[in-house]
Amino acid sequence: MAKSLRLAAGASGFTLIELIVTITVAAILLTLAIPSFESVINSNRLTAAANEMMASLQTARMESIRRGRHTVLCLSDKPEELMPKCDAATNARGWAVFRDDNKDGSAESADVVRATTFHQRVQATASPLFGARVSFRADGLAYDASGNLLAGSIAFCIPTRRPAENIRYVNIGSGSRVSISRGNGNGACPGSIGDNNP
Repeated sequence: MAKSLRLAAGASGFTLIELIVTITVAAILLTLAIPSFESVINSNRLTAAANEMMASLQTARMESIRRGRHTVLCLSDKPEELMPKCDAATNARGWAVFRDDNKDGSAESADVVRATTFHQRVQATASPLFGARVSFRADGLAYDASGNLLAGSIAFCIPTRRPAENIRYVNIGSGSRVSISRGNGNGACPGSIGDNNP
């Protein structure tokens, strides 16, 4: 009994000053780290949307070649619906890829191949030729309304200065070549974009 009392009397802990210093140092570190985390999170959201768009365009192209039929990537405000409707890119919350056997540009429930949504903070703006839908013919190439090989872009943006490059462009050229590039919107998102972006 005397031995256990001696151990308790000799035990030491943190003083109030040591605890206050530790909490202060932790608060300073968090204050410095939070902006960096915000930049990484926003960058990841933009990159995820751009990569998913690139994968969906490639899926649509491969599906058109494999099936020998028209395949459409359609921007939609409700892409998760059984039969998503193509909308203007300003309302888009995602997109759907579907086989368009009757070439009417609308999805039927059995035709949907892939549906994707992106984070609510991300805004999408499509160029005029990209429009609300990209249609691949059986040869695996996308054409514009004039019958020329498609050259268009879609921009994914978050209105923030963290990161400084707050725009991701997904560009399609020569009807099938897809690439991703970055842009600096100075903290804002573009109201419209051209068909040929960096």
